[in-house]
Amino acid sequence: MAGLLSRERIIARPDFNRWLVPPAALAIHLCIGQAYAFSVFKLPLTKALGITTSLPDDWSQTQLAWAFTLAIVFLGLSAAVFGKWLERVGPRRSGVVAALCWSGGFFLSALAVKIHSIWLLYLGYGVIGGCGLGLGYITPVSTLIKWFPDRRGLATGMAIMGFGGGAMIASPLSQILMDHFRSATSVGVIRTFVVLGVVYGIAMLCGAFGFRLPAPGWKPAGWTPPLAQKAMITGNQVHVSRATMTPQFWLIWAVLFLNVTAGIGILEQASPMIQEMFAGKVKAGAAAGFVGLLSLFNMGGRFFWASLSDKIGRKPTYAIFFALGAVLYFLIPLTGRAGNVPLFVLAAVVVISMYGGGFSTVPAYLADMFGTQYVGAIHGRILTAWSAAGVAGPVLVNYIREAQISAGVPKADAYDVTMRLMAALLVVGFLCNLAVRRVNERYHMSDAELSAERTAARAHA
Repeated sequence: MAGLLSRERIIARPDFNRWLVPPAALAIHLCIGQAYAFSVFKLPLTKALGITTSLPDDWSQTQLAWAFTLAIVFLGLSAAVFGKWLERVGPRRSGVVAALCWSGGFFLSALAVKIHSIWLLYLGYGVIGGCGLGLGYITPVSTLIKWFPDRRGLATGMAIMGFGGGAMIASPLSQILMDHFRSATSVGVIRTFVVLGVVYGIAMLCGAFGFRLPAPGWKPAGWTPPLAQKAMITGNQVHVSRATMTPQFWLIWAVLFLNVTAGIGILEQASPMIQEMFAGKVKAGAAAGFVGLLSLFNMGGRFFWASLSDKIGRKPTYAIFFALGAVLYFLIPLTGRAGNVPLFVLAAVVVISMYGGGFSTVPAYLADMFGTQYVGAIHGRILTAWSAAGVAGPVLVNYIREAQISAGVPKADAYDVTMRLMAALLVVGFLCNLAVRRVNERYHMSDAELSAERTAARAHA
């Protein structure tokens, strides 16, 4: 089995069609994108014991929310810790481990529901499943960047679009399964978790075994690397241990953190926000449709903005995110006061498209700055910004809102301070992005160092 999973075994033949890799990447990202649909399990799990109504010993929504939070935290942590290991062993082995962790997390979660152990649910879905999320997220991205040096944004957009859209499949599928397995003694979650674990495990294993790596020195036929001085794209490689010592790494970390913090603030509070800002005009059903529309733009933005970055560059793309985003966040409270629902929706979907675009553009940004050799490991460490933003965004929105309401501010106006704060954060992000420059040559690896690293990787394999 070790030989079947080795890096050397998956070096592609000269005639290999690189367009076979994106479907393999998409298979993995569509599976792990289920994380965005975790909320469909929350209400049924609050009645896991009472079946039709919550009993005193049933879990609360607050308790269940920590399973999702832990999954996002461990996504970032595992990506940071195992990113370098991924580059050493190759995408097939890391993809298999991701599949086992993600599917195994569902199996353990099913057991947690059966014996009613919230700590086992945290371990299964949050910790083990979160590690599957992290490895499953960075493995396809690292591989695609190596295959598409001429279309880095397009390639990563294709895969990460799957993560944004995975919930659109997982949400109705999970509901159908729960309805099918529901009985007088079960809310249907246990068997649903088992089925999803099997389906996701098989799909992710198929994706992992579909990965191939280009041979050293490979490049697309007829493609000439752009002039680094014009495109701000390096032709050199920076080791992951050196990358984290550069100001560019921490500036891009801040760029991702601030973009995600602002975007997730709307995403996490979308349904209550539109109902409270437009009380009497927007009912629960319409708010649910609004949430679905945000998901669609989250997914589409990942592909659109990443593809656009291939044409205009990563730095200008992020400049648009921050400049336009700051204006839209400032306008959102004004749309509420004017009672203009369409304008509010338009501002929100554009903001969320740029939230998704930030995720899909950052891997290409890193490859431009640090080269492709260790981009998986560097990307993994950058994703700790997502973990931090996943906590900071919802906390800022919810706690500031509660403080405003406690101070006597009407619910319709309780988001004013939050939206202005988000606009200010995006201004800071704009300045961080503006400060990004080419990496100093002293961080570049020499040919001898690259050769030694490749020899060590072959010996390990």
